[in-house]
Amino acid sequence: MRKVAIVTDSTCCLPQEIVEKYDICVVPLQIVYEGKSYRDGIDMTPNEVYKIMRRKENLPTTSTASAGEFLDAYRQVSQKAESILCITLTSLQSKTFEAASVAREIAKEEIPDTTIEVFDSRSVAGALGFIVREAARFASKGVGLAEAIEAARNMMGKVNFLAMLDTLYYLARLGRIARAAAWAGSVLDMKPVLEHNPAVGETMPVARPRTKRKAIERMLQIMAKRTSGSPVHVLVHHADELEEAKKLAAEIESRFNCAELYLTEFTPVMGVHTGPGLLAIGFYAD
Repeated sequence: MRKVAIVTDSTCCLPQEIVEKYDICVVPLQIVYEGKSYRDGIDMTPNEVYKIMRRKENLPTTSTASAGEFLDAYRQVSQKAESILCITLTSLQSKTFEAASVAREIAKEEIPDTTIEVFDSRSVAGALGFIVREAARFASKGVGLAEAIEAARNMMGKVNFLAMLDTLYYLARLGRIARAAAWAGSVLDMKPVLEHNPAVGETMPVARPRTKRKAIERMLQIMAKRTSGSPVHVLVHHADELEEAKKLAAEIESRFNCAELYLTEFTPVMGVHTGPGLLAIGFYAD
């Protein structure tokens, strides 16, 4: 039996190979469409969701996983680990941390011999993914719960997340980021670049170039400044924009010293808010 099992939510956007390698338990959030709930990454493909969204009619919404779903995950992994570390996306933009915490309190009665900690990553997407992977990597070495938490906390100080949106239409309509509404009137025809900083826990606009090429170049400039030539770990995400994502990944590979580089779909649970056409980069430097 392992000392620590890692649980997270589906917004981590981790490649399946990493999930399987470190035996990470991923709890799916919900996509709500036409009165029905679909489990993220299970019941409806990202491509299906983004096709619906491109019509800009009868748009889907999202919902966090329930406390019961987190409790089921805790029951499952408690069979093979002495303790559980559940790492969620930022609590400032989702109730997921709250649901996972409620499940933890219930689990104290049901599985009292298993210690459970819920950790607010203050991060999203690839940044969250790298935090989860780091904790899982340490857990795979047989460390205890405190050491796994410390590994996650240390990675929080390293990770970066940048995203280029095809439009601010989707974010502005839901008021999901600070100042989005103020920008929306003038930049719906631009390609805004957003950043999510774990130190703040919120997503903020950082640049508003007029073309996709300039937006990508701006993201790469920020990435270059923050990595300073050091080996870099990268997760490239796309929302129904595979060919452009492949080009971005190839450009990153040619311009940076990549210790690892993965290409994944941007989970539609977040894509519902950001819209199709997104290109994003989660990264950190050694």
